[in-house]
Amino acid sequence: MNPAGDDGRTAPARGPRQAVAGVVRVLSPRGSLTLHPVDGAFTFALRAALAMALPALALAAAGRTELAVYAMLGAFTTTFGRNLPYRRRARALALVALAMTACVGTGSALAAWALPRAGGAAVVVAAMALVAGAAKYACDAARLGGLGAVLLLFAFAAAANGTSTPADVLPHTALAAAGAALAWALAMAGRLVHPDRPQRLAVATALRALAELWDAPGADHDGRRRHRATAAVLRAHHALGLLPHAAGAERHRGVCGRLTDLSWSLLIGSATRPPDDPAALARQLRRQARALADRRRRVPPLLLPPETWPAAARADRDAGTPAPPGAGPVPPRPAELRAAELVAGRHPGGPGHRSVLLVPALRMALATAVAGGAALALGLGHGYWAALTAAAVLHSVNVRTATQRAVQRTLGTAAGLVIVLAVLALAPGPGVLVAVIVALEFLMEYVVPRNYGLGVVFLTPLALLMTDLTAPQSAGTLVADRALASVLGIVVGLLCGLLVVHDRAVVRVERALAACTAAAARAERALDGGRPAAFPDAQARLAVAVVELREADDAAAGEVWRAEIDPAELAAAEDRAHLLLERFARR
Repeated sequence: MNPAGDDGRTAPARGPRQAVAGVVRVLSPRGSLTLHPVDGAFTFALRAALAMALPALALAAAGRTELAVYAMLGAFTTTFGRNLPYRRRARALALVALAMTACVGTGSALAAWALPRAGGAAVVVAAMALVAGAAKYACDAARLGGLGAVLLLFAFAAAANGTSTPADVLPHTALAAAGAALAWALAMAGRLVHPDRPQRLAVATALRALAELWDAPGADHDGRRRHRATAAVLRAHHALGLLPHAAGAERHRGVCGRLTDLSWSLLIGSATRPPDDPAALARQLRRQARALADRRRRVPPLLLPPETWPAAARADRDAGTPAPPGAGPVPPRPAELRAAELVAGRHPGGPGHRSVLLVPALRMALATAVAGGAALALGLGHGYWAALTAAAVLHSVNVRTATQRAVQRTLGTAAGLVIVLAVLALAPGPGVLVAVIVALEFLMEYVVPRNYGLGVVFLTPLALLMTDLTAPQSAGTLVADRALASVLGIVVGLLCGLLVVHDRAVVRVERALAACTAAAARAERALDGGRPAAFPDAQARLAVAVVELREADDAAAGEVWRAEIDPAELAAAEDRAHLLLERFARR
């Protein structure tokens, strides 16, 4: 395939040798077992477990344990929006709650209508494929990370493959809605105790990303640490509603605001002025990050001594008057609001572009249909598990990350099946089974941000025990069905990832490079023309463009066909952007 960009350029012809090399490269499992640091994981996992436990235990006490699974499916709403500030979290989770409830309701209705009919199982598989593609597209467009579309598909599949009658549809939907509403309330409850908790965690993440940048200065030859730091700092600014520039003492309202501007000064100043003692600075940044993440501190202290601040940040600090603790940022001007929208990710040509999102959604829909259809043809019990596994493998950025997901899924499923055998060997009663499911939900939410494979260790028994809750079966049957379905789903997912070529990933790199070049030219005109009113918009466009350029290149590098762009050209564009951002800080 020779993908062409919007400018009509066509990539050079690619032969079998290049194809084989690309397949070998993207099927590398490197990075599958990497652990990632996460702040606030315990609180988030506890909230998710409570959202599932409260309705499920109430139904178990009432003797209607078979209905608990529908409330649990609605409670998965709390999994979304982990790092969003409360105002945006409220809107996002409200939409997720509606989507989760709709998935359970339509799935239950489809089960009541289709399964009693001949060919009804095939209709359910086709519907699962449609839901998988739509959920993947919507979650990518909304930038909802984590398990995202897989949980929406799981809610639909579990309801659509259950035993429902027309009279059951409304109660099942109501239970899902109640679980989703409770999850929304619990996700928002933290606002009463720590209203700035998400912002503090975002700033802490930015400081840790900067500390990684200083761990081995000069060793980041491909710019990946700098990219991660830039993206984290931009997310911190977005969380606080601030713009990425260190000028303007009136903006330094509260510790988080001052640290966010400090993080920007450190980031852009490091392009040409590295600190005298990088290791000491990294230690101080991590110490400050730990203080921000500490729930015991109502008002986070400013631990970084002034001598560690860059010259521009020190001058800005000295010029301003400290605001009282907890004071919010000054409302931005209209030009700053337009620039803040760019920082939020709503920019043309970015990953939200329709053609970029379409191929991953198509991959996921096709894999779901093929895996589900194959399981149906082979007569596998619980064949929808194969479809869910294929979708989970392809709920990724590219083929390389899909390969990592496949390795993680294989190892995690094997360990999870051992847990299932151990639990069912004890023959627990319905109430105990609900308690075990809640504990597994806590463990899954606690570890899945650190490593997806660890999450699958607990996700596998969670899904199987929820199935056993509604329709008890022998442990051997459940484990055998899940093992066969997982193997089938992983193979189908990888094959669909390889065969459905994402040629738009190459076009995304070309667009990102053009956008970064244009943003740099715009920034130079603003700086050379001495137009301060144009600085917020020009700087925001440039910062977003350089992050998108790296993300586009990384995404395309994980596909079979790589972008035919000189890496030196990409590096030069990144360097130019960072130098211009430093000029903005000095002005």
